[in-house]
Amino acid sequence: QVQLVESGGGLVQAGGSLRLSCAASINAFSRYTMAWHRQAPGKERELVAQITSDGRTNYADSVKGRFTISRDNAKNTVYLQMNSLKFEDTGVYYCYAMRWGTTYWGQGTQVTVSS
Repeated sequence: QVQLVESGGGLVQAGGSLRLSCAASINAFSRYTMAWHRQAPGKERELVAQITSDGRTNYADSVKGRFTISRDNAKNTVYLQMNSLKFEDTGVYYCYAMRWGTTYWGQGTQVTVSS
C-alpha cells in the first residue's frame, strides 16, 4: 500500500525557514513526479512546487526564489526547503505523487507563519 508521510511542519516567524520532508513507501519512486501542494484556510488547494522523474522543477510564482524542491531517490524522499517565509505561506502542505495518471496524496503537515 502506498503511503506518503510528511514531516517538518510547524510554527515559524515571518522571515524564517522550514524544511519539509515526504517519505514515500512506493515502488519505482524515481519514476514518479513528486510535488508539494498547500491549502490555506478558506482557499483551494494549490500547487507549490513540482519535480519530475528527470529532475525538472516547477514553482508557483508566489514561491519562486524562496522555496526549493528536491528529491533523494535512494531514500524515497522529496523535500521542500522554504526560506523567507511569509504569513501568506501558512497552510497545510501536502505531498503528492503521480505516475501515468495515478495519483497519491499524503495527509498533510501544518505550516504556520506568524507575522
